[in-house]
Amino acid sequence: MTFKKMARYTGPKSKIARRFGEAILGPSKALSRKNYAPGMHGKGKRSKVSEYALQLKEKQKVKYTYGILERQFENLFHKAAVKAGITGENLIKLCEARLDNVVYRLGIAPTRRAARQLVIHKHINVDGEVVNVPSYSLRPGQLIGVREKSKSLEVVSASLDGRSPKRFNWLEWDGVELVGKFTAMPERDQIPENFNEQAIVELYSK
Repeated sequence: MTFKKMARYTGPKSKIARRFGEAILGPSKALSRKNYAPGMHGKGKRSKVSEYALQLKEKQKVKYTYGILERQFENLFHKAAVKAGITGENLIKLCEARLDNVVYRLGIAPTRRAARQLVIHKHINVDGEVVNVPSYSLRPGQLIGVREKSKSLEVVSASLDGRSPKRFNWLEWDGVELVGKFTAMPERDQIPENFNEQAIVELYSK
């Protein structure tokens, strides 16, 4: 398994897809070829998985999906815990408010990994100012755009050309100016990812 800075996964998407049984890093043919986890040989009898292991798996799924490092994840969880509302739902909402995730949701980049690179390499503006921190937490009303000199980037134009007509209620998009708006924090039922965030809350409560 390949890690960047010993924490962020940068290896094959297929291995992660098989581990979680979902294409959480993007489309993968691995799920159609195998329905067992990497390292397992065939469809033999599986040992019973402990409650702790299941809780840890849910935490890892969220971390892999959003590309969040361990310390960042812990900080997000503590922020979620002190906010009003349901802690688990707050956690997922905070993940959705990350700049790299919103760049991906808007269709500026084809994957969160690609969105992270666009942010790091200073191709993205927030309210007209360059922000190169992928974990930057957006606030409702903020504008997210592609820098003028970056609008011709192949990765951006290709992603926007293939942009799905599916819209998210908490985002607006101006396809002429290549600017999006983070209108509100999403509700949990508006977020399509299949997470059991309550299992993560139980993990941290131990």
